Amino acid sequence: MPAPASAPETAVDTATLAAWDRTHVWHAFTQMAEYEPLLIERGEGAALFDTEGNRYLDGSASMWCNVHGHHHPRLDRAAREQLAKVAHTTNLGLSNPVTVQLAKRLTEIAPAGLEKVFFSDDGATAIEVALKMAFQFWRQTLPAEPGRQRFLSIGEAYHGDTLGTIGVGGVARFGSIFGSLTYDAIRVPSPALCRQPKGTPPDKACQTALAEVAAVFRQHKGEIAAVVMEPIVQAAGGILVHPPGFLRGMRELTHEHDILLILDEVAMGFGRTGTLFACEQEDVAPDFLCLAKGLTAGYLPMAATLTTERVWNAFLGTHAQRRTFFHGHTYGGNPLAAAVALESLAIFADEHLLDSMQPSIERLHERVAALADHPHVGDIRTCGMIAAIELVADRTGPTPYDASEARGMQACLAARKHGVLLRPLGDVVVIMPPLCVSPAEIDQLCDAAAAGISEVCGG
Repeated sequence: MPAPASAPETAVDTATLAAWDRTHVWHAFTQMAEYEPLLIERGEGAALFDTEGNRYLDGSASMWCNVHGHHHPRLDRAAREQLAKVAHTTNLGLSNPVTVQLAKRLTEIAPAGLEKVFFSDDGATAIEVALKMAFQFWRQTLPAEPGRQRFLSIGEAYHGDTLGTIGVGGVARFGSIFGSLTYDAIRVPSPALCRQPKGTPPDKACQTALAEVAAVFRQHKGEIAAVVMEPIVQAAGGILVHPPGFLRGMRELTHEHDILLILDEVAMGFGRTGTLFACEQEDVAPDFLCLAKGLTAGYLPMAATLTTERVWNAFLGTHAQRRTFFHGHTYGGNPLAAAVALESLAIFADEHLLDSMQPSIERLHERVAALADHPHVGDIRTCGMIAAIELVADRTGPTPYDASEARGMQACLAARKHGVLLRPLGDVVVIMPPLCVSPAEIDQLCDAAAAGISEVCGG
């Protein structure tokens, strides 16, 4: 048997790395036949630097997960200090002090009643955990209701790429090819204002959407285990902002029909919407709260599914009764990730981040609003530190671009020339930087986005 190859002793140049990247790395959500490498080597604050030393503002928060910026000294120190103790121990029947402390802290900051924490690896696994717990709950609670086997979700929702989360997702371009491998949720249309007839008042959109949900609940009485939804904003579906009152109304309807409510705060949690959790904005406490991305401030993979005493109790019993939740992840509750997550929450408190980020939020909303009259901008959507600019061929219809033109992706690639990294959702250019971004950096992000849009769309 040949000896294992030794690690290279000298640095590999960018051209060689790029060639290896094209040859060996299969990138997520990327057409590899068209892929051009950009190798990010380091980060500092809201900026990233490639292997050639070029600086870019991280306008997508490294896929919506970075919170306090890159190479943050407190987060770096937390990881190093934990690494000096132990990097990983299993959460299957064992525990770790820092993981226990994180679970306790999450129950303190979460909406009331969420007292139990199940750790996993990423957003999709957090949702899978909630779906399976909800399904099993109705078979083990007293009195049991085994007929509750279905889930209700929102049209154009995205909850992950596993087969279970595809089943409750509603973005066809992501999951339709796998439809025969999974189940089909009951879906209601998105209540987002951009999906309503032009001029629809927000309260009318909310009332109409809730009336439709109520009708579905009556039609499927005794069949629905849980509703799964993103609160306030549907992220990967295109930054679809719900009308005020929809989340509150959904919670009231699920209470009325004794249906569990799963809130997916994977993207919206940890300050993204301007509050620590989006559901706080309508004073909603769900039965399951699913967290990931910003949980560790974008440092390490970790997810958490929080739930209630009522759900927990349905799983208690003797080993022989087989009421256990037979589900787990190798790295669930990882101590390194837990240490960083705890320090991130401490930074929120110590730096009063939710207050200090308000000037940058205001600047972001102001700057993108100025693009509303662009001839190829069909809609502007904002919420907290999130902005979406929807590109259209003709705004009078509006008439969308042909998807094959990939105008959103082309606009984001053009923005790179101005030192900004953005990632689109179809033809929606999304600006979602780390929460630590300054108003001046917001200006650079918006200037680059506008320049990229003008370059590929004209106007």
